[in-house]
Amino acid sequence: MDSSSRSLTFYDFLDRMRHPTSLDLVRSIKSFIVSFSFNAVNSENDSKRFQDFLSTMETSIRDHPLWSGASEEEIDCAVEGLEKYVMTKLYARTFASSQEDTKVDQEILEKIHLLQKFVRPEHLDIPEALHNEASWLLAEKELQKMNAFKSPREKLLCILNCCKVINNLLLNVSMSAHRVLAGADDFLPVLIYVTIKANPPQLHSNLKFIQLFRQQSKLVSEVAYYFTNLMSAKLFIVDLDCKSLTMDEAEFQENMLAARLELQMNMLPARLTKGETRIDPFSSLQSARPTYQGHFSRKFNEEINALDGGDYPFMEAKPGDLTVTDVETLLNVYKDVVKKYSRLCRSMRSLSPFKEPSVMPPSEVAKIDPPSQPEQQNQQVPDMIDPGPK
Repeated sequence: MDSSSRSLTFYDFLDRMRHPTSLDLVRSIKSFIVSFSFNAVNSENDSKRFQDFLSTMETSIRDHPLWSGASEEEIDCAVEGLEKYVMTKLYARTFASSQEDTKVDQEILEKIHLLQKFVRPEHLDIPEALHNEASWLLAEKELQKMNAFKSPREKLLCILNCCKVINNLLLNVSMSAHRVLAGADDFLPVLIYVTIKANPPQLHSNLKFIQLFRQQSKLVSEVAYYFTNLMSAKLFIVDLDCKSLTMDEAEFQENMLAARLELQMNMLPARLTKGETRIDPFSSLQSARPTYQGHFSRKFNEEINALDGGDYPFMEAKPGDLTVTDVETLLNVYKDVVKKYSRLCRSMRSLSPFKEPSVMPPSEVAKIDPPSQPEQQNQQVPDMIDPGPK
């Protein structure tokens, strides 16, 4: 069933729930939402409670006069509507509900941001025949939409659309090139690359939300295959190191250091306003500062030492401590910092080991037929109105 008919059945579900005879169902739904909100956050318990509630309510809907003689499709749509309504109401309570989830989301976001700077298709052994910027861009946009929706089904539909774009690319290449592609061996590397390029917000929390609160009977077959592949892509990225890519260790480490330094330099103005001056591109690495040979490493270390070893007075001074004669000294310190910052930026640009990726012109992207879309983004779910007596 397409998204438009799903939308109609959702509002049909709400309309039926406003009928006077639905009072018992409405009370059960609202009672569950209130009681759920008052319980302490526990992912496993929350998921079990919600799945049990859906199962119980499905039985109640089947036996209810409002759905007397209804087809299986109508019952299915009613349960879909119930899932969307309840989870939208409970979204703030169930999505990214722990500090650990928020931490993992941020770590993945930052790591992907670094990988975006240098990971290329050939590093993931993606065949040249599958290098299609237009298809990749379309898949990336589908994945980036996931965070805009509040129901598990709509988030999952974004994943399906992304994966179908990739799958269609594989099928088209297979037919045009008269070659047999290796299924998951070709599909998963492309999905990993698309995920890195897209860097979808709160990836971990979105996948966890779907896994916990999507009807379990719906996470089967093709849907389960695509969802599992994205879970695998996320885990691959989390554990990614030089051994995961077709890249030697020294090159990988230097690329990660360069990406980290660029990120910190971009953040430097904001950090300076907070009084933070130290730049440490090694802060995210598990090992201590390594020593590499080569022109890049020597220049890199020289610039870092120039920043780390500078003498900057007045760092602990307060406005009342300064005198008129300090103005000249402060001006010289300011000039020194700007010169070192500019020199470091020039060094990074000249020594950058990666190239910017090519971008498909918008006119070419527009020629691609977009896949089916979930319902309208940020859609507000109307409340149920408790029906009065007849």
